[in-house]
Order: sequence, then structure tokens, then C-alpha cells
Amino acid sequence: MSASSLIRRAAALLFAAPVSIGLSALAADAPSEAKAGTEVAAAPVTQLSEVKVEGKAPATPTAPTLDEARARAALVAGGTAVIDADSYKNGRTSTLQDALGFAPGVFIQPRFGAEESRISIRGSGIQRTFHGRGLTLLQDGASVNLADGGFDFQAIEPLATQYIEVYRGANALEYGSTTLGGAINYVSPTGYTAPALSARLEAGSFEYRRAQAAVAGNVGNVDGYVSVSALHADGFRDHAQQDNYRLFSNLGLRLSPSLETRLYFTFVDTESELPGSLTRAETESKPERANPGNISGDQKRDFRLIRIADRTVWTIGDGQTLEGSVFYADKRLFHPIFQVINQDNSDVGLTLRYALDGTLFGHRNRVVVGTRYVYGETKEFRATNVRGQNGVQTDGSDQTARSIALYAENQFFVTPDLAVSVGAQGARDRRVRFDNFVPAGEVDGDFKNSYGGFSPKLGVLWTAQPGTQLFANLSRSYEPPSLSELTGGSAATPLVNGSQRGTTIEIGSRVEHTIFALDVALYRAWIKDELLALNDPNGQPLGTINAPKAIHQGLELAGTVKLPYDLTFRSAYLINDFRFDNNATYGDNRLAGLPVQSLRADLSWKGPWFSAGPNVEWVPNGTWIDHANTFSSDGYTLLGFRVSGVVAGQWSWFVDGRNLTDEKYAATTGVIANANATDSRQFLPGDGRSVYLGLSWSSGK
Repeated sequence: MSASSLIRRAAALLFAAPVSIGLSALAADAPSEAKAGTEVAAAPVTQLSEVKVEGKAPATPTAPTLDEARARAALVAGGTAVIDADSYKNGRTSTLQDALGFAPGVFIQPRFGAEESRISIRGSGIQRTFHGRGLTLLQDGASVNLADGGFDFQAIEPLATQYIEVYRGANALEYGSTTLGGAINYVSPTGYTAPALSARLEAGSFEYRRAQAAVAGNVGNVDGYVSVSALHADGFRDHAQQDNYRLFSNLGLRLSPSLETRLYFTFVDTESELPGSLTRAETESKPERANPGNISGDQKRDFRLIRIADRTVWTIGDGQTLEGSVFYADKRLFHPIFQVINQDNSDVGLTLRYALDGTLFGHRNRVVVGTRYVYGETKEFRATNVRGQNGVQTDGSDQTARSIALYAENQFFVTPDLAVSVGAQGARDRRVRFDNFVPAGEVDGDFKNSYGGFSPKLGVLWTAQPGTQLFANLSRSYEPPSLSELTGGSAATPLVNGSQRGTTIEIGSRVEHTIFALDVALYRAWIKDELLALNDPNGQPLGTINAPKAIHQGLELAGTVKLPYDLTFRSAYLINDFRFDNNATYGDNRLAGLPVQSLRADLSWKGPWFSAGPNVEWVPNGTWIDHANTFSSDGYTLLGFRVSGVVAGQWSWFVDGRNLTDEKYAATTGVIANANATDSRQFLPGDGRSVYLGLSWSSGK
């Protein structure tokens, strides 16, 4: 049965926001402290049986609790999810897939067992297998994306996370996201929520070693959290060594009962060898090998990132909240591939957001108004690749990117159980490149491109009964090209004509009861000028084009069921039906890059001393490597088994077996225009059989 039938911006900014908000808040708090205690209109919540909680960490405005995050997500008329970090720390926690594998609607697959991955929601950035695009990635509400929309997977430490919020599509409007895919927000532990001391060791196949240590605490109105981690892995494949060192920290200061500011500092130093792509035949016979060209060119992707951010939240009272986030990021990239790309990036950003939860005409009413500004500068130097080092200069440029957005959303409760949401966002983006080196015989690649988009949204949310919600929404999305897409492949040739736009309709439901939980959504998006990146048959980038029309539709399903005998079953299932729409070249062919169906599931038994159970990852059909739909990968089934336990409340351990049948498979693929039914090096083999061990210790909070 076909899928169609199944679904039919520096320092000024860095201090301006916190100081401005802080002075205003202190002035407002001085005459009266009553405002801080003003009650906010209660949100409709599911009525649960009484639970006694002792020693619970206090809520902090800059880092809401897990329960607060879930309550906020439940007010959105569309697909959302909140992932508790404890749900994935009982196994190997190395890649973003380890953290997001069971998030509804999220497709994520590492290229070769590394952190670089293909990540997509609803077909966003469908063909990117590195330096993600199509999603807004945030850390504690501040953008991790660079000014041109790109982001790096290594910028996040899954172990230094309290929980993850996933807002799919236009449901991420409150985060200022305009993209088709939406937003993923990683929320950090604080000195209130994290253990005073903790440590974790992981080791396993392919010389995998990972260690993390963290310290947290609070004194008076000050709290802090620091995490240091290191990772080394030789990798399943040749020339696939990974070395990552990361520091994540935050320092919170409660300035008054209603005002808090939190400063974040991140340092990342990462080195990643790139084994490259193989043919399908090579993948099936000897997937451990690397592409010979990747070895001779010592291809890799190394960068150093320093990121400073601040978030300040003022709870004004009367249901009003004002918050500001600022960040500065400095990144240095060394990237030998078909040529050597050297980049120095500096990005700065500011976000302001005002929320009011009150009444209108006697009915509950929520208003959110916000703005976002991000500016970035890139100095780029390109040279020939001489065994992984800079050779003769081939190009040089100064690039800038700027993004400005203003958004607003109003949610009116017609009845306590029925809410209507109306929102919109306007955005302006600019991409500029000035050549400062032009090789003989070539022309410069200067450009100044501006883009703009208006994205309205209409949604309905009905709480049919406690624990059961139905929702529907209609929205538009907008996404300009990134600088890397505008500079094409081996030559600085602007291939993109315009921004990507789309109209999406979504219906779905969230159900949570005593023995089961369900999150399901159906959507259909009509995409105009979709950004599609192409490689040649040898895997070299040709640049990005606009596909005039395409349709993305699918099913997002995730659920948990508690079964007899202390068994729990979890699953996350996706149907991705993405097609060209009457394209002059490709007709109604499927877009290459993602499988039509994918399933992850596990069954676990929880005993008094440990938990155990099998898990499966199933992709029944292969993925097209070309838009002409002439050659594809094969489907695969991966079986695993995990055992974990807790000792004396402070020690925890796990044994995590993966791909136990040693399946030879392509985890993901490259994308070309037309393979002419011929096998070519477009396949990225997944890891073979592997076993990982882990041991953690934490003190009390």
C-alpha cells in the first residue's frame, strides 16, 4: 500500500536586554511586592490522583520545571513533545539520535555513528547530512543556529540537558521559528535541579570512550551548574575517528522575587574524520572501509566554538512575563574535503518576548509577542586539499547574514475546554558575499540578496476530556537559503533563486491516561521553491536549486503502553511521503533523501533491581539516492537489547547492545539528480554489531 493512501545578531546587545529588563523590574518591584504573588489564570490541566513529593527543586523563571514545560506544550494547538533526559540516559548517550530517537515526528540518523546526522521534521532540510538546516535549534530559548540558519550538532551536549522541547512546524511560533520543521529547545540543568556532584563513564565497541563530570549547587539567590565531557571513538569505519571536548555551564542570579538572570558559557572543541560514501555493493560487502579519496585527502571537519549567552526573565505579575535572551558565538572551522574550507564565524543575537495570560471578555486569553534579531559575519578562505592541509588558495570572501523577525500569537478560550489561536510572523533576511580573492580566469561571486516572508497561523485546541486533546491548524512557513547554499559547490555560484515557502495543514491528538499515552498527527504541506541540494555522482556538491512545487505529507505517531507483568512498550513511527508536484523533469517522483517509513520501538521489563528488554529500528524500504528514482538503498531491521539498573539510589549502570545481528546497511545516503540506475558512492554505512557499557554516580541534590 502506498504512503499516499495511508495518509491522503555584539556586546551592546549582550547586555542591553538584561539591564533594561532588570532596571524596569526592580523599579516595579520596589513599591509593591504583591505583584510577584499575583495569581495567573490557571491553565486547563489533566486531573491526576494526589501525589506526595518531598525535596522537590524550586521552580526558576529562567529554567522552568519539566512539569511546567509539559503544561506549556499542552496549550499548543499542534504537534509538540517534551523529552525527559532521564528517558535516554539508561543507555549509550553519544549522538542526538540517542536523545531524540523516540521524539514524535523527528527523523534523525547519524551518518556513520558520529554526531553529524541527517535530521528532519516534516521533510525540513531533507538532504542535509551535516551542518543542519530547516530547524531552529535552541539552548534554553537562545538560538544555536548561526545567522544564516545553519547549526552544528556538536554544539549540544545531550548529557548536560534536563529535558528537550520539540515544537513541530508552525507550532514553534512562540520561539520565533519560521521553518517548515519547527524548533528543538534543549533546557539545561541548574544549581537547583542537578545533583551536587555527578559522574558518568561509557565505553564500548570501536574504541568508544566517553566521560562526563558535573557539579551544581546554590547559595542564597545564586546557583550554578558546570558539566565537562570528553569523547573518543575510532568508529566502526576506517578514517572515522571522533574526538570531542565540551564544557557547558550556567550561573543564575535571583535579583528579586520576580526577576532572574542566567548566564551561559559553552566551549566545544571537536575533531571528526570523514570516511565518506561507498557504493551499495561496497556497503553490503565491506562497510568498514572508507572512501579512498577521503583517506588520501585526509578529509575531516574540525571546529572550535565559544558561545556566551544570557537569559533574563521578569515575572511582572497579573499574568505578565517579559524575557530577553542574548548570545554571542565565535566559531573557527577547518574542513578539508574536495577543497579545504577555512572559516571564522562571529554571530550575535537578541530575542525579546512578552507574554500575558489573563482574561478577555470574561474568558481566558493568552497573548505572546516577540522579536528576534541575529547577525553574523564569516571570513572564508578556500584552498586546494593537499593531504588534508591548505594548498594553493582558490577562493576568499567576506560574508554576512542577518535575520529579523517579529511574531505575535493570541489564544482565546471560547470555553474552558476549547481554544482558538491566531498568530503571524514577519521576517526579513539578508545574505551578502564580497569576494576578496578571484582566481585568474574566473569572475567574482559577489551577491547581495534579500528575502522576506509573512507566515500566518490559525489553530484550534479542544480538551475533549481530562487527558485527551484534539487539535488542528493551518499555517505558512518561510525559509531563506543559507550562505553555504548560495555559494554553491566547488565554485561560488549562486544557484538559489528565492526562499522556500509552504502552506501546511495539520490535525492530531494527544492522549495521556494511566496505562498509555499517544501522540499522533497527520499533516500535508504544499511547498514552493523547495531548497534542494545536489551532488554529482562522485559525491561532490553541485549547489542548491529551488524546486518549483513539492508536496510533503505524513503521519507522526508515538506512544507508550504499560502492559501486565511490569512491561512497558514504546514506539515512534513515521510515514514520510514527500514528492515533486508535476515537476517538468521529475514529474511526481519522490524526493530523495529520506525513507518513506521508519519505526523505532522497545519493550522493557522493570524489576526490583534492574530493567531489561529488546529494541528494534525498522526501515522496511530503501531510500532513493536520486530524484529520478532509479536507484535506492535497501531497507533494514536492527535489533538491540539493553539492561540497566540502579544501586543504592546513587549508582546506575547499563549494558547496551546494538545491531546484534550485524546487519550491513546504509544508515543514510547522498542525493543526486539522476543515478541512471547505476550504483555510485552515495551510501553511508551504519555501525555494525556493538556493545556499550555505562556507569554513573550522583550525590543528592
